[in-house]
Amino acid sequence: MPALNDVIAALDALWPPERAEQWDAVGTVCGDPGAEVTRVLFAVDPVREVADEAVELGADLLITHHPLYLRGTTTVAASTFKGRVVHTLIKNDIALHVAHTNADTADPGVSDALAGALDLRIVGPLVPDATDPEGRRGLGRVCELDHPETLREFAERAAARLPATAQGIRAAGDPDRAIRRVAVSGGSGDSLFDAVRAAGVDAFLTADLRHHPSSEAREHSDLALLDAAHWATEWPWTEQAAAQLDEISDRHGWDLRTHVSRIVTDPWTAHAAAPAVRASAPSLSV
Repeated sequence: MPALNDVIAALDALWPPERAEQWDAVGTVCGDPGAEVTRVLFAVDPVREVADEAVELGADLLITHHPLYLRGTTTVAASTFKGRVVHTLIKNDIALHVAHTNADTADPGVSDALAGALDLRIVGPLVPDATDPEGRRGLGRVCELDHPETLREFAERAAARLPATAQGIRAAGDPDRAIRRVAVSGGSGDSLFDAVRAAGVDAFLTADLRHHPSSEAREHSDLALLDAAHWATEWPWTEQAAAQLDEISDRHGWDLRTHVSRIVTDPWTAHAAAPAVRASAPSLSV
């Protein structure tokens, strides 16, 4: 079986930490480099419930997309919820490794997994990485549908194929608008509207769309918007990442066991639909 530093070296080859944004906090949070790794759990969020799942599973390594300490800290006291996660992991000899923005722009990366979950054909990155001569890495993906769908149908596709959350899928635009070309970006994406408009797509699916950027984007053009839960747009990456580690394990003869957490860590737990929309608005319910 491999040591933790062997597995981390393989993960760093998939998602080089130097490709993370400067503000990001990626890499190994805790863990003994020489400890043996036999079982790995992938998840989006390093929250207490996921740490407890890693303990119950007997995992030696927890790999998450979101950092535990994004802005640094002066304490890991167990009286804080993040400190409790650290204590739980260390007491049970579980390492924690984070791949965040370095996984967003990877090839394949978070948005590749999102496009795959939606069964979209990828054309290329939305914001290409200038250091990639092959033009495959970068933030977000520009995709095409095999056959045109209305916005209503595409929203229904997203609702059916992404993990279920209380939010579901919100859409902005004419429900009968034909959708052929789509931009997708896992996680918060409303900083990408300039790139989305330049890509000439019919629709943009992402998460955490705020009122003012979305309103301004709709005023610029008839671009359709689809807003999913942040966690739901990034969870498909955990399955993709587990498959990547499985392939590495097979190649090296490591016999690792990988698992994907299916705990819904999206913070929203309930949704109450409005009883009616105003008369001038087309009806779209997903």
